[in-house]
Order: sequence, then structure tokens, then C-alpha cells
Amino acid sequence: MEIGMEEMPARFINPAMEQLKDLAEEKFIIHRLPFSSIRTLSTPRRLLLHVIGLEPVQEPLVQEIKGPAAKVAFDENWKYTRAAQGFAKSQHVELQDLIIKPVGMVDYVFAVNRQAGRPAAEVLMEICPAIISSLHFPKSMRWGKGEMRFIRPIRWLLALYGEQVISFTTAGLAAGNTTYGHRFLSNYPITVQHPDDYFEKIGRAKIIIDQAQRRNVIWESIRELAAREGGEAKPDPELLEQVVNLAEYPTAIVGSFNKEYLQIPQEVLITSMRDHLRCFPVFGPDSSLLARFIAVSNNGGNDLIRSGFERVLRARLADAAFFWNEDLKTPLVSRVESLKRIVWQENLGTLYQKKERVTSICFFLCMTFGAEQEVTADTLRASHLAKADLSSNVVYEFPELQGIMGCEYAKLQGEKEAVSQAIADHYLPRFSGDKLPSGMHGIILSLADKLDTLVGCFASGIQPTGSQDPYALRRQALGVCHMVLENALVFCLHDILAAAYQGFLLNSKLELGQDEALKELETFFAQRLRNIFSERGIPYDICEAVLSVGVDDLYGAWQKVSALKDLSSEPDFRDLLVAFHRAYNISLKHNLTEVNETLFQHSVETDLNNVFMNIKERVEQSVKDRDFHNAIMIMTQLKQPVDNFFEGVMVMAEDDKIRKNRLSLLKNIVNLVFSIADLSKIS
Repeated sequence: MEIGMEEMPARFINPAMEQLKDLAEEKFIIHRLPFSSIRTLSTPRRLLLHVIGLEPVQEPLVQEIKGPAAKVAFDENWKYTRAAQGFAKSQHVELQDLIIKPVGMVDYVFAVNRQAGRPAAEVLMEICPAIISSLHFPKSMRWGKGEMRFIRPIRWLLALYGEQVISFTTAGLAAGNTTYGHRFLSNYPITVQHPDDYFEKIGRAKIIIDQAQRRNVIWESIRELAAREGGEAKPDPELLEQVVNLAEYPTAIVGSFNKEYLQIPQEVLITSMRDHLRCFPVFGPDSSLLARFIAVSNNGGNDLIRSGFERVLRARLADAAFFWNEDLKTPLVSRVESLKRIVWQENLGTLYQKKERVTSICFFLCMTFGAEQEVTADTLRASHLAKADLSSNVVYEFPELQGIMGCEYAKLQGEKEAVSQAIADHYLPRFSGDKLPSGMHGIILSLADKLDTLVGCFASGIQPTGSQDPYALRRQALGVCHMVLENALVFCLHDILAAAYQGFLLNSKLELGQDEALKELETFFAQRLRNIFSERGIPYDICEAVLSVGVDDLYGAWQKVSALKDLSSEPDFRDLLVAFHRAYNISLKHNLTEVNETLFQHSVETDLNNVFMNIKERVEQSVKDRDFHNAIMIMTQLKQPVDNFFEGVMVMAEDDKIRKNRLSLLKNIVNLVFSIADLSKIS
């Protein structure tokens, strides 16, 4: 089945193929139509569903309907009763066709309805339009006088089962056996007699329907042309995938531009080629940019098309060169003042105010990490300049170059390398899997910027809901977590969030108080850690055990789950779990921790308290040293004394003072374990 339409946006094609395949599999299973395999193929103008080995007839439907109990359906002489007769009549079966089957310990009568399968072609007439109408897109449209919505107007429908046309109507179009070739190179109707003929005929009509084949054709052509120009094209899977979904019959062509433009920063040139023209830059042996680019055309590769790409790129580069030269006339530090005129968020002030808050958080982090004086000074300098390029002409024209251009301006205007690099790095990571800041200056500035954004948005009531996350807060929190874990950074999250919150009190409109905002943020960070730990193979119950005792120490949480995972199969750890559960369950509602040794009535109480006091200091020292593995192993010494305690005394004694004293002893043990994790979460 082929759905022919106007050209689809490239970013919607792959999800549409997956959706088409899933819907088809679901429909065929529901309608009892067995098949060997399903694949989906596409070009910008068509979605193709190819089902191989589809059976000609539905599988028969056999239904067993439960009736009355056998003792009700038959009398003592095993004659049918009125209950059986009424049931058989209601199910349109003969009495002798009723069967008896046990359900648990009781026998019931069942009516068996057998429904023969319909021909596949007949069922397909229902399935095909249902599949098409069930496809959903992030953006859809109506066209003509019809009410149907689709990603683009549908222009033709082809549906064949073997040589048989599947006749159905959708979007005012009747499905047939006609498709069309390439819009420009072979735009004529093609009659398809059988699915086996489809691929040969459409290939002759300048259509490469298989995305994988188009991808290989494009990339091999690009590599060959780049080598011919004395350079190479660097792999760019995202751009390649876009180009694959922009052409039905791709042709790679080499274009050139004036070498004078190579004086512009390389990132500006690459962005102009990649993001605006979907072209591949060509790099020389030393990774410097050559005055060449490779474009992929859907309309052949003649000189007219080449000159068209060159003309458009020339205009883009001329603008970029003008903006670049204009920007150089104003020092980066002079642009900082202009941030007072740029609103960051209507309730949270200007970019200048954000810059001031970020600088304050940077200083807090430098003190926390014990940074050297020079590192602190350079980081604060970078935070002062970090947002200045947002008022530049180049960033206004190419927003994706924010930070990168600030780095370039800073270098040219004599700033230190560490300062310049931190300006570029503070936006990292920009997306999932992106690289992290390379130096301590960039890490601190990136953390400060992201924490300021998170605190401000949460405090002003801007929080992610469902799929809505306009300020990319999930990505920002993940970025914080990844930087902390990869660089083994130790700090108190609550303290830094509280310091960041204080920066918003003067010039912002906040909806949440500090305690409420920070509580929600800590829950938000816990969920991000939960996702990261799960991706790294940490079992769910271990994640919950650690995260439930708090996320103030992000890196410490990782160290704890790692230690617990390593020890989870050790017999001593399993023994500790048993001892902890016994102490935890009985002291759950008890909140006192003061123990009076004079109230001990049995040696097992004294022994348990002595062991606890003996290991308590060692555990606390190991936790302070961040040796959580050792802390857990020390606590395993509690197993035998806890067992002896429960065997030797009645914890819930009648005497109120003795009972509370024993519960306090157990509560102290529970609290000590809580310094690592809540082991009650581990089964």
C-alpha cells in the first residue's frame, strides 16, 4: 500500500514509518491475518507499506461462551434442563454441540461458536483506510473541501494484494494500482500489476524507495567528491538523515565559494552550509575548512542547480561576513551593558540580572570546590562575558552559535584561553549525548547557569508538564547531573539551590517560597538521577533505597548505588538486610533515639548497644571519607547482635520505659543505616 502526497517535512518521515509499521502489525493481528514480515519504506512524497507472506484467508474465529454449571444444565438423568436449552438457543447452537469444561473445581457447559475466516482482500478493504486515518503527526492539515487531516495533501493511493486491487476510498481518493515517478525527472503515471513489479518500475522512474539505499548512495557520493577536491567530509549522521528524507533520487554536487570568507570563524561557515542549505562542508588534511561544499539535489546535478546553491550560500556568507566585521567594532565587554535591555523571562528579569546571579553562583561554587584564586578570577570573568554575544549581529542571525561566537570574540580581544573556552562551554551539554565542558572554568559556569535557570523557572511556576518543557529544564538538570558524575564533583545541592534562590528575591515575581521550590527541585533531580542510574544498569530497588534518603550529594548518590550493587550478592550484605528489616519494621513508628543503659535488663541489650557504639564512629568516618563500601561492610557486624537481641528479649515489653528504650536502640541502628540508604526499599 502506497500513500502518495505532497512533499513531507524530513523530520516527520522516520516517525511516520515506525507508526505505519506498528499500526499495520496491530491491525493484522486483530483481524487474524497471519503474515511473514512487514517493512515500511519512504521518500518525501510517499509512504509504503510492504507486507510479505500475507495469508489469503483470515484464521477462523473460535469462541467458547461460558454457560450455566453442569449440575444446573443437566438433571439427575443427564437430560438437558431448561437452563441448558435456553443457553443453547441464545447462542444459536444445537444442544448436542454444548461441551463441558472444568473451571476451577466446578464443571460448566460452553457453547462453541466457529466463524470461518473471510478472504484477505475483503478484510484489507477495512484495514487499509483504518491504518491511514490512524496515522498522527505533530502538525497536520486539511485541504480542499474534505475534513481529513494529514501531514500533507494525499494525491494518490495504491493498494495491491497480489494482482488484486484493494478498493477503498480515503480523503476523497479511490485506491488503485497507479503510482507516479519522480516529480521532475519522471513525472508520469505508472500502472503496477503486482507488488513484485512495483520496485522495478518505480526504480526506472527515478525513485530510490529504500532509505538505506539512498543513504549509502548519498554518503558514498559525498566521500568520493570530497576526496576529488583534496579533502574529506566528516560524518554527520543527523544532517545525512535529513538529506536522505529530502530526496527521492539524490545527486551529490560540489559547489565553491570565495576563499575570502574563510577569514570568518569556521563555525559560522559550517552553520551557513549545514543548517541553512543542508550542505556538507569539505575539510582539508589539517581539518581546516576548504572553500568547497557538497550539496545533495533532488533534481539532477547540472550547472544551473550548482550555481543556485552557490548563489544562496554566497548571500548567506556575505551577510555573515558583514555581521562579523560589524561585531568586531564593539568589544565584547562593552556589550555586557546592552544585556540590561534584553528580557530573559518576563517574571525573572533581564539577561543582565541573570548574568549577575550566575556570577554570584560561580563564586559560591568556586569556594565550595576550593578553587585556586586564579581559577576563581578567570571563572568570574567568563561569567561576566558569557551572555554578551547575545547582543551581537552574528548570534542574532545564527542563534545556534551563542557561546561559540562569544568565545571567538573573546579570543580576538585578548581574553585568556580559559575564559574564552568557558564562554563556549557553558552552554554544554546542548542535547542528550553531547560533550561536556572541557575545563573546570566551563564546568563551574555551566553549572551556575543551569542551576540559575532551574531555580528561577521552578520558583516562578514554570515547570515541565508531560511533553511540554519550553525551557528544556529536564535537559538542563540532566546536564548538571552528568557534569557532577563525570567529574566527581562534591557539593550540597540544597545549599547551592538555596543560594541561587536568594538571587531572585529582589527583581523577580515568584510563585513558590524557597522551601517549596527547593523541595520540588530536589524531587526533579532525583528523577533525573533515577533515569541515569537505570541507564547505567543499577537495579530499581537499589536506586530507590539511595534516592529515598535524599539527593543533596549527587555524586555521593552514585557512589552509594555503585557500592550497593557491588555488595548486593554478598552473603554478609544479605544478612545485614535481614537484620535491618527486623529493626526497621518494629521501630517504624518510634521517633526517639535516646538510650538509657540503666534500663537494660538483659545482656543481649548491652551487647547490641556496645557493638552499635563500636561501629558507629567507624561507619561515620567511612561515610565522611566517602568509602561507602567499607561503611556497609562494617554495618554487617550488626547481624548477629540484632538476632540475639530479638531472641533474648521481648521488644514490646509491658513497661513503657523499657519498651521505648529498646525501640530507641533499634531506631539508632536504622538511622545509622540511613546514612547510606533506606534498605527497606531492597527486597
